[in-house]
Amino acid sequence: MPSALIEIGLPIALILIMAGVGLSLTRADFQRVYHQPKSFFIGASCQLILLPALAVTTIALTGLSGELAIGLFILALCPGGTTSNLYTYLAKGDVGLSVSLTAVVGFITPFTLPFLAAWAIGYYGQNNTLLEFPVLKAWLQLIVVGVIPVLAGMAINAKWPEFAKKASPYISRFSVAVLLLVIISICIKLEDKLVDYLILAGPAVIVLNLVSMLAGFLVARTFLHQVTQTRTITLEVGLQNGTLALLVTTGLLGNEVMSIAPSIYSLFMFISAGLFTAWAIKQHKQVHH
Repeated sequence: MPSALIEIGLPIALILIMAGVGLSLTRADFQRVYHQPKSFFIGASCQLILLPALAVTTIALTGLSGELAIGLFILALCPGGTTSNLYTYLAKGDVGLSVSLTAVVGFITPFTLPFLAAWAIGYYGQNNTLLEFPVLKAWLQLIVVGVIPVLAGMAINAKWPEFAKKASPYISRFSVAVLLLVIISICIKLEDKLVDYLILAGPAVIVLNLVSMLAGFLVARTFLHQVTQTRTITLEVGLQNGTLALLVTTGLLGNEVMSIAPSIYSLFMFISAGLFTAWAIKQHKQVHH
């Protein structure tokens, strides 16, 4: 794998993605958390508690093991990316809720991901994968690529809001391009083993994506009775920051096999989110006619 792409490209891409989140954030997004605590709390709980729990269940039911299981679990610990904000906008969801969830969960992740990923390596790792998870290094890196850029983006937005508005869409496109490049390079590196891994990990990844979106939808609909917020939480739970997962699996742990599940998920989530968004737009039109 072109190591420069992983060592330099991935962190830069993530920094830009998280700055992109910051560019679309205002103080009002954080105040919303106080004014609408219920919708925020339900969204955050789905993301931080329900999704990892579903990942553990999916891994157990599909019999996924070793590095493939660790990779899928690490993906489930990642927050939603800027993509969830974009799809929420297209699906006529609550964009403010989506942005504040992405940002706040993104601030929490550096404190939860290193410890839970270390647990997963101990739990799912087979005897031959004696991997130590660098908790402190991971925490520092997540702060550098995840928290500081969001704060910088917010500062830019506060000072130059017009520039922030124009720059945001380009950052989203760039992040998707880098993600695809990294996935392609992982596929090239794995060569003939790729198909075996895809067959092994594919079903679990697809099940997790669909079940988490369905669970997010049902939980939000049951407790919130609010169409736009239900759409937002469904997308927020279904769309993960695959770039962050790959930074952990390939950048921190240097493990291509662990990167399989996040790679498949990162590609498949565009299909499931696209179908859900198309359905949401159709529903929206029916209501407003």
